[in-house]
Amino acid sequence: MTGNCWPKLLNTFKKACNLIPVATLTTTTGAANSPKFSSMDDIHKTLKTSVCIIGSGPAAHTAAIYAARAELKPILFEGWMANDIAPGGQLTTTTDVENFPGFPEGIGGGELMEKCRAQSVRFGTQIYTETVTKVDFSKSPFKVVSDDRTVLADAVILATGAVAKRLEFPGSGNNGFWNKGISACAVCDGAAPIFRNKPLAVIGGGDSAMEEANFLTKYGSKVYIIHRRDEFRASKIMQNRALSNPKIEVIWNSTVVEAYGEKLLGGLKVKNVVTGEVSDLNVSGLFFAIGHKPATEFLDKQLELDSDGYVVTKPGTTLTSVRGVFAAGDVQDKKYRQAITAAGSGCMAALDAEHYLQEIGAQEGKSD
Repeated sequence: MTGNCWPKLLNTFKKACNLIPVATLTTTTGAANSPKFSSMDDIHKTLKTSVCIIGSGPAAHTAAIYAARAELKPILFEGWMANDIAPGGQLTTTTDVENFPGFPEGIGGGELMEKCRAQSVRFGTQIYTETVTKVDFSKSPFKVVSDDRTVLADAVILATGAVAKRLEFPGSGNNGFWNKGISACAVCDGAAPIFRNKPLAVIGGGDSAMEEANFLTKYGSKVYIIHRRDEFRASKIMQNRALSNPKIEVIWNSTVVEAYGEKLLGGLKVKNVVTGEVSDLNVSGLFFAIGHKPATEFLDKQLELDSDGYVVTKPGTTLTSVRGVFAAGDVQDKKYRQAITAAGSGCMAALDAEHYLQEIGAQEGKSD
């Protein structure tokens, strides 16, 4: 099954359920590998577990694999189009992943997440394709709530990720050149063959934009930074690095109003916001570098967040401001934002959770 088939198949199931008044579909994976029907009286169930994991990317599934192998019997909420992203997270929106170890020929983002999910299931993770709508971290056991059930958990691992901000204009979306020349991660995609020795463009004016533009000069023949103002908000040192790079050219006071091409991106329509003039810019790649939005709104300020909304963790750990709640992956990482670093922090979160459960005596029959 391809990366896009699972969401489509599940959507078909959910639509079918709306036509059946006496039953509802609860999609789970774990002991049973197929969807099961339950009566209307059992729509909202209460379940108990040692560890509940919220998320569906590399961090969530790595945490699930470690927790399941530690016989913690984790429950994982993978979401249903949470933040408009299919179960599997941001990787489901990418085509080829070439920097994840173990796949020398590269692997599709959706396929990689299918394998991660299958490995979670293999070791006994119970997966629900439901979006968590609220949590209660005021006392233990913690409450994790979706529209269909409430889970009471001794420990919770947050791995909900962060969504790259994207601009909308003709040709920029999934039906245009997204993943066909348009990306939101230069480090992830910049080395792809379609970008090598080609003119590229970056939209943004902060440190991320400067960093990504400099990074892309390793591969592109020329890199344009398109910025809507006449000065950057980036730090001076990052500005200087970009402005002193002979392969970088800045297009000030400008916005992109259209992307065009044939099968792949071929160029942009760029509008000068001062004069109103629209010109063509021939590029083979466009990278959004306008920030990310962490998926933390549902927490309702029950955890300490930084000024950008990321979960604050104790340095060198995945511990949050609430004892027994842990955070892994991009929801607490605004610096690296890579699949492999997310997976690593997922491992850390599972180990931190296991140690916590040992401390409170919730993990019966286990000892150091």
